[in-house]
Amino acid sequence: MLLVFFLMVAKSVHRIGPTEVGLVTKRFGRKLPDDNPIAFNREAGHQADLLMPGMRMKWWPIFTVTKFPWVQIQAGEIGVVISQVGRSLPIGAKSARYRTEFGTFTDLRGFISGGGEKGVQRPVLPPGSLVPIHPVGFLVITARHVHGLPVAPEFAALARGGKLVAQSFKLDPKQLEVAVIAPHGTTDVIGLVTTLEGEPLPSGDLASRIGAFDDIVALETDRAVTDAQVIDILMGTKNGLHNNYQDFQAFLDAGGRIGLQHDPLLYGAYLLNPFLVRVELVPMLVVNQGQVAVIKSFVGLPTLDTSGEEFKFGSIVAPGHRGIWQEPLRTGKYAINPRIYAAELVPTFILTLNWANAASQAHDLDARLEPIVGKSREGFIFTIDLQVQIHVPDARAPKVISMVGTMKNLVNEVLQSAVGNHFRNTLQALEAVKFIETREQVQQSAHTAVTRYLAGYEIETKGVYIQDVVFPDELVAVLTRREIANQERATYKEQQAAQTARIEMEKARGTADMQAELAAAQVSVDINGNRAQAREAQAGGDAAYTRITGQAEADRVQAIGLAEAKATEALGVARAAGFAAQREAIGEMPTALVAVAGAVAEGKINVVPDILVTGNGSSLDGLAATLMRKLSPAQDGQPG
Repeated sequence: MLLVFFLMVAKSVHRIGPTEVGLVTKRFGRKLPDDNPIAFNREAGHQADLLMPGMRMKWWPIFTVTKFPWVQIQAGEIGVVISQVGRSLPIGAKSARYRTEFGTFTDLRGFISGGGEKGVQRPVLPPGSLVPIHPVGFLVITARHVHGLPVAPEFAALARGGKLVAQSFKLDPKQLEVAVIAPHGTTDVIGLVTTLEGEPLPSGDLASRIGAFDDIVALETDRAVTDAQVIDILMGTKNGLHNNYQDFQAFLDAGGRIGLQHDPLLYGAYLLNPFLVRVELVPMLVVNQGQVAVIKSFVGLPTLDTSGEEFKFGSIVAPGHRGIWQEPLRTGKYAINPRIYAAELVPTFILTLNWANAASQAHDLDARLEPIVGKSREGFIFTIDLQVQIHVPDARAPKVISMVGTMKNLVNEVLQSAVGNHFRNTLQALEAVKFIETREQVQQSAHTAVTRYLAGYEIETKGVYIQDVVFPDELVAVLTRREIANQERATYKEQQAAQTARIEMEKARGTADMQAELAAAQVSVDINGNRAQAREAQAGGDAAYTRITGQAEADRVQAIGLAEAKATEALGVARAAGFAAQREAIGEMPTALVAVAGAVAEGKINVVPDILVTGNGSSLDGLAATLMRKLSPAQDGQPG
């Protein structure tokens, strides 16, 4: 008997380690209710009270004691608690309501008396937790272990195939780690939250925002509030109401609903229950300098168009309403949910688009643009590389997006057809050579046409430039020959100019070489000039002297001549009067003979000729003939 007593005592004393608990099982007693695996009133079965660390005694064979380690949560992990005891969950519920008095679930009696429910508990155990949790009352799932003894039928079935692990509950071990939101390299990210429990969303809503948009309605009544201030409130989150979804009970109590959430998570580490919260990392909206983001909102207050009746391309709305916001987002980083707010980045710098095989480096909007192919009037096919520069004013960006949808649509659908058709039509109306000769005019015409066209889309045209033109081979051959001829002509002109310059150079060289002689010649020229001037002056003086003396002599001779003429005239008149009187007295013939005799006497008539001419007659005939000629009367009847 003594031996049996010592054996009973030995089996009844239990040493519970410092991080252990002792699960007491009673073999004999009242039967437990069917829906409760734990005895709270000394019934047979697993007892609600655990043995804490130390030397403990439970009489064997009435009680058995099984040691279990305290639940320890490793760093970087969380512990999800599943209760195997308590009230049943309400219909439709996926998790148990939590009360602050439940703490970390170490007080099983307090949990049951406080109305604890079976199933997944909403809070999780944080990293570093080391707690004595009842192994039958609760299962604790971590990334590496499942703590506890599954007794509920559904959990016992999971354990039949072997040891329970996270995958047994359809969880990835990564879901049982602390959710860390941090930049991915150089990419800023945010966490989009989807909750798996709560009241359903109102009809037509895509995401849950605590309090809906009642705060925006209140702001719209204040005329002093600007669109930018409304946007700040919308971008601000209400995550402080539920500690960033970590206090899921507070989330539900504040009116949070199931489904996609309006407010994302920012950088940080979060203890999120994977049965209730799912997080998806997406890039943050980054609006760089030289850009604006036009927001298309799919949630918010009903659409209320503010664009006016003249705008026929969709609805422009105030921030907080469904539609395209009239105020774009400017330079900055925005934690905005892209599932419910679609952002279209619009460049507001001078945007260069290339119709060429090489795309721009600053953007990829012209990746689908190709060189323009057109045909001239004669049928020559041209390939034109074109560059167009446009500008979208930031204040007009919402209207531009409302008209074209996206910037890619603007380039690929609007600009590509407009610009390409303009150049094809222009080429078709011109001869090939005419196009080449009037390229600048064609470019200016294209600038005018594109400017007028894009003005209808609220876009400014800054430039249209023909970069390169690929001509057909046959036209290139003709132009090449023409250009060669032009170049040869220019070469000949250059050669001619060179020879002319050479002549001038040789002349200059000769002049330089003869500079001394030229100087002497110049001095000689100056001396001779001076001498010529002296002689000219002397000749002038002599001429003047001669002119004066000649004039005097002429005057003297003229006076003498006039006197002699007067005397002769008087003598002639006297003679004429005498001849007339003589003729009257003696007749004409005798008067003539008297005159001849007088003339012979004065010596005016040679009686003996210088040359004696003889003929058949005597010398008297010659003398007689001479006398007869002298005596012949003059034609005017005057004596000879």
